[in-house]
Amino acid sequence: MTRYRVSAAIALIAGFLLIYFVWSTEAIPGSSYSFRLGLDLAGGTELVYKADMSQTAPGERSDALSALQGVVERRVNLFGVAEPLVQTEQASALSGTTEDRLIVDLPGVTDIKAAVAALGQTPVLEFRLATQTTTGTTTGIAYVPTGLTGRYLSSATLGFGSGATAGLSSPQVILNFNSDGAKLFEKITSENVGKQLAIFLDGQPISEPVIQEAIPGGQATITGKFSATQARDLVRNLNFGALPVPIALESSSAVGPTLGAAAISAGVMAGLIALAIVALFMIGWYRLPGVIASLALAEYVAFMLAVIKVIPVTLTASGIAGLIISVGMAVDANVLIFERTKEELREGKGPREAVHIGFSRAWPAIRDGHLTMIISGVILFWLGTSIVQGFALVFVLGVLASFISAVSLSRVFLLAIVPENNEGPWHFLMGSGGRNS
Repeated sequence: MTRYRVSAAIALIAGFLLIYFVWSTEAIPGSSYSFRLGLDLAGGTELVYKADMSQTAPGERSDALSALQGVVERRVNLFGVAEPLVQTEQASALSGTTEDRLIVDLPGVTDIKAAVAALGQTPVLEFRLATQTTTGTTTGIAYVPTGLTGRYLSSATLGFGSGATAGLSSPQVILNFNSDGAKLFEKITSENVGKQLAIFLDGQPISEPVIQEAIPGGQATITGKFSATQARDLVRNLNFGALPVPIALESSSAVGPTLGAAAISAGVMAGLIALAIVALFMIGWYRLPGVIASLALAEYVAFMLAVIKVIPVTLTASGIAGLIISVGMAVDANVLIFERTKEELREGKGPREAVHIGFSRAWPAIRDGHLTMIISGVILFWLGTSIVQGFALVFVLGVLASFISAVSLSRVFLLAIVPENNEGPWHFLMGSGGRNS
């Protein structure tokens, strides 16, 4: 029993720390762990764009759309949006074909015209030379335009060359310029050997290679300490950054902050009422095990809120609904366990033995039930729209966390206090409903 009591004490301390973390990070203005609120809760603007793929080869459409998403994400961040959300989806058109769409959520942005103007500009890919400038006693690095822009770049490809370690290949990015670009690039590299030639997309540096030698012929290789994934992303940005997929605004909508505040208030109230009703029922029907289940449920909620803050998960109204429903799933596992335990008590077994057997016999049903819920949640997240995905993500996280609440916490707390014999007050405390055994 001692090890269970130690484990229970640790679990309680961890629970209090989680509660303090959730409270303190929300009480401190501007905390990096504050809840990230979606458009429907924070208010703002949603823009839906249609991507024109008519001039894009079928095999390149996925990369083109990903590049477009990256360009828009960078532009949204420059626009000053705190928690933007940029997503892509395929939707069915009235003609029976599918359309590639870009959905941009801008929490806190109320000027739709300014947002549309900022996101709709053609992105600029350019090469700039790094030079040192001195102002007073301060030396800073400035990037000077060279005139070499994305319109001179024919293509970028991913290659692998010999690394520093024998037998190891390192990823490289190979640039191919057109005839005019080749001449300009040769002039720039021959005059600036040893200097940094940074590549800028939308005013932000995406690579900062150093010129090693004059490069004729219009082909250059960028090497460096980057992974294959980083090199692939750079190739994608170079190929599609200057010539993004054309987009057309299909719809725009605004959500006022007042509506978002009302949704938050309603969601919090619904959650508190659900917790209170579930706790009262569990205590009233299962007595001591019900108290234990309520305690484990409180830790479960604290754990879930902490996970949402740390990942972080953008919380929407549908996400709050998923969290509330997952509370019922966590309690459902406790009900299975306690009913199995009651059956063992009625057969004359002691409380500790009954708890051990009850948990072991309820486990297959709990495992299978949670597995099917996780599969359903994953399918919803995979195939659903952004609203459904918010619900599915929080729901799946909640189902996974309920394993900790029901299977681990409730078991540890019960075994830390129940005796071997079902005598005295324990006969009542371990009873159920209107019965004492």
